[in-house]
Amino acid sequence: MSASLPREGEWHKISVRVPFATPHHASIAKQALDVDRELQPHAVHRQLALDGPVLVATFSTLTVRLARLTLNSFLENVDLVVRTISQYADEAEQRPVSVS
Repeated sequence: MSASLPREGEWHKISVRVPFATPHHASIAKQALDVDRELQPHAVHRQLALDGPVLVATFSTLTVRLARLTLNSFLENVDLVVRTISQYADEAEQRPVSVS
């Protein structure tokens, strides 16, 4: 017995907009968060995009429970990225790059 994919209207959609201080910081966050793939790609679709200094994340999931779990996990990762950027971004941008 094969299960068919749900139609577009059967997916649960969530969009989150996360503002950053600069477009560069939003780009760093996107790159850091894009590395991890979804554990259930058949049941969770994620799209990350930039809108100036805003990271826009859109999730489509098969169930409301998956939507909640996916969003919670994403926001935990965003929290870590934001704290890391706030701790190190200014220092990293001011540090001279030496090429050997």
